Amino acid sequence: MDRTVIIGTRGSELALWQAHFVKDSLANIGVTAELKIIKTQGDRILNLSLDKLEGKGFFTKELEEELIAGTIDIAVHSHKDLPTEHPPGLIIAAVSEREDPSEYLIILKDCVDVKQKLSVKFGGTVGTSSNRRKAQLRALRPDLEMDDLRGNVPTRIGKLRSESYDAIMLAKAGVVRLGIDLSEFHVEELTPTEFVPAPAQGALAIQIRETNTDLFEILQKLHHADVAEALAVERTVLKSFGGGCHMPLGCYCRKNDGEYQVFTSKADTEHDLPDRMYISASSTVGLVDKILAKFDKERKLASKVFISRELPASSYFRRVLEKHDVEIEARSLIRTVPVMTILNAYILQDVDWVFFTSKNAVEYFFQLKPQFSHPVKFGVMGSGSEDMLRRNGHFADYVGESGDTAEVGAEFAKLANGRHVLFPGAENPMRSIHKALSPETKIVDLPVYETVLEESAEGTDADILVFTSPSNVEAYFNDNLLDNNQRVIAIGKSTGSKLEEMNITYTLPFSPDEVGLAEAVFGL
Repeated sequence: MDRTVIIGTRGSELALWQAHFVKDSLANIGVTAELKIIKTQGDRILNLSLDKLEGKGFFTKELEEELIAGTIDIAVHSHKDLPTEHPPGLIIAAVSEREDPSEYLIILKDCVDVKQKLSVKFGGTVGTSSNRRKAQLRALRPDLEMDDLRGNVPTRIGKLRSESYDAIMLAKAGVVRLGIDLSEFHVEELTPTEFVPAPAQGALAIQIRETNTDLFEILQKLHHADVAEALAVERTVLKSFGGGCHMPLGCYCRKNDGEYQVFTSKADTEHDLPDRMYISASSTVGLVDKILAKFDKERKLASKVFISRELPASSYFRRVLEKHDVEIEARSLIRTVPVMTILNAYILQDVDWVFFTSKNAVEYFFQLKPQFSHPVKFGVMGSGSEDMLRRNGHFADYVGESGDTAEVGAEFAKLANGRHVLFPGAENPMRSIHKALSPETKIVDLPVYETVLEESAEGTDADILVFTSPSNVEAYFNDNLLDNNQRVIAIGKSTGSKLEEMNITYTLPFSPDEVGLAEAVFGL
């Protein structure tokens, strides 16, 4: 191009980073550009939460007006800020590579409570103006208070520093792009599969006039078609629900091993418990329709669900089923009992890692009041074990998020090979994680409890049966058969393997936790 391209941008540090990123990318392909800073409604009005601002596109409207007027050639946006409808005559010419769309929960260190999920002290105040974040935070921690938080990224972090809040929530992408040092805080990273981000979070949209075909062709060199395909799913879901920035909706689409995986969280208001859905498909064709069908309020749901563990009133799984008037039958078919009362100190000597494959293992191990004379790292299999470890005052250094013990073992081996690893657990353990560790790794099994099957396990007339361990599967099907209309969910692959031994068809949730189980129940 034989002239300088004018890039329109907001004036915040993050917006300028984004605009300079596009400017530098254009320079790399031989195009000269300069920036023009434009103030938007969202920049001018800082005393109102986002849902109180009138209309849509309060971070984009003014940029689009200048683009239409021809005073700029390109508008650079955070893709998630764009309304789902473009003004006539404008198009998205290119989409950037996507930054990690995870969320950061940034906590003042004196407000950290390791025993609480997400580590914010009980009853703490979290700053965020996002209804999506508020709804999902309340689902995980109903005790937390929410307070609106506006301003650019450094301003919001400054407000936390001045102790206006106990914690704040920000998109990881913005913090990473600005290179902000958060070492003075405790930071919890919430992945997009556990805390669903805003549609298109982490990506940039490069907008131009539709008639500017020469610039469009040039910008194809910056376009990431694979990212655009995933974002199209997310933004179509948003559009289908009639949403904007104020809607408590999260949607995240990714392609993994040839499959499109979509995670959606939707609430009616910030105070409502969100519904979570997970869907996978080999193609994006018809994918949005499948997602919308799962959220159809007229859809017939299971009338009764059985789960092979007790559920407290605070249980996420219980709360989300009760929201939809689903009857819950929660009872364990097994008992666990301790097998030792005293822990010899020599067992803990030279231990580098302690790995727990179940929350029972965590509970019974810490009942022995272990005393470590040196720093030790903790690994856990799943969020249930992680929560139990927190209740005993420790963070997990490694959390196996997959229900596949082979995958978790391979990941853990990268950290622990050649070290000394202690495995507290049941008598006669399956040793699934052990198999992935190298021969030079010192492995010590420590039986701390045993599992006892109930003498007679009563059957259930529930529509869906959720099994939470291989032992519960064994206990149930020793005495019962499956009704033809009943469907089965297994919390993880080891539980699934036990069902396979009995030729029972089952569904495996994406994640082996209560959120994953709820997604699986409502996905059937």
